Amino acid sequence: MLPRVGRAAWQSRLAALLIATVIVGVSCTRNGTPAPVILVGLDAFGWDFLEKAETPTLDGLIARGVRAEWMVPIFPTKTFPNHYSIVTGVYAERHGIVSNTMYDPLFEAWFRLSDREAVQDGRWWGGEPVWVTAERAGRTAAAFFWPGTEADIQGIRPTHWRTYVHRTPNDERVDQVLAWLDLPEGERPSLITTYFADVDDATHGFGVDAPETSEAIREIDRAIGRLVAGLEARDILEEVNLVIVSDHGMVDRSRDRVVFLDDFVDLDDVEVVDWSPVAAIVPAEGREEGVFQRLVGAHPHLQVYRKAEIPDRWHYRDHHRIQPILAVADPGWAISTRDYFRSRPDAFGGATHGYDNAAQSMQALFIASGPAFRSGAVVPPFQNIHVYELLCHVLEVAAAPNDGSLDSVRMLLR
Repeated sequence: MLPRVGRAAWQSRLAALLIATVIVGVSCTRNGTPAPVILVGLDAFGWDFLEKAETPTLDGLIARGVRAEWMVPIFPTKTFPNHYSIVTGVYAERHGIVSNTMYDPLFEAWFRLSDREAVQDGRWWGGEPVWVTAERAGRTAAAFFWPGTEADIQGIRPTHWRTYVHRTPNDERVDQVLAWLDLPEGERPSLITTYFADVDDATHGFGVDAPETSEAIREIDRAIGRLVAGLEARDILEEVNLVIVSDHGMVDRSRDRVVFLDDFVDLDDVEVVDWSPVAAIVPAEGREEGVFQRLVGAHPHLQVYRKAEIPDRWHYRDHHRIQPILAVADPGWAISTRDYFRSRPDAFGGATHGYDNAAQSMQALFIASGPAFRSGAVVPPFQNIHVYELLCHVLEVAAAPNDGSLDSVRMLLR
């Protein structure tokens, strides 16, 4: 029989050995290499959209994986700022993608989603996205779409990447992800991203509870089902970490809920860089205080801030692309002009996003399944800035400085 001290030491060494074995088991494939990570972005898939249609694939992933009650987006709750915060771990005021449409006064240029030259220009993209972190560590990254993957960021792009084409069939995206996983060891990507916009298209066009939105949710589930079936056919489903996230939720809007900016200010006194539901306003020289005073308190569903007074909780103040005055509509409301409203009778239907990131309607989805993650667990909400640290941990690469924390999402891990 072992002496008490010897027995305690032996038990301690055995526990350490078992822990090490579990860590290796959950983080590595059968070849001993870190398990690949597939990061899937679902545009506008609200935290509660699983209840709006049948989603057998996502339900199955949740049953054998982990999901958050919801994931908290950054402000503003727009597509590019949030997708990019997910992969950099920093707020918009640090990475510089402060909206889908923005103006940089330093290099006097505009950024719009439709401008491929701007989207592929690395000077717009701050922070360090996870594919850059992975490539720096000697790993291979691949992207079949994700905001930022088209740009040369810090001199690095993913080894494999595609120029965004909105109408690319979902099956083509999935099949390329699987083809990358078929590459021989040493060439197979450690990180793969892809992105689906079906729900964003449907909700913008028809609204949150429309039949078209339910059909878009089912299509997303079918596409992910194709991915899961492909992993199963290759006998690697249990060796791949699948992380599914969305950027924000959606809320219906109405022509009865519009704030008309020109009811309060002379439009000749301002340039509006971005309109709705967050208006980024540049007053003419010498007019800033007058414009602010005419707007603040002018409408019960419009919150107006000087740049220096934007709420701390939004982390949306310390960047030169954030304009001097910010006007934020309440959820479900829009900001416009009388002329625009009259000339576009079909505008302001459907649903939209961009609002206060504390609004429940703006909360996002998080699901993860694979060897690194817990099984059958539901965890409390967390902010999306923590996902970057999580991805780096699972990929076994050192994270760049960021605003997130692995401790905030450690409850996701096996």
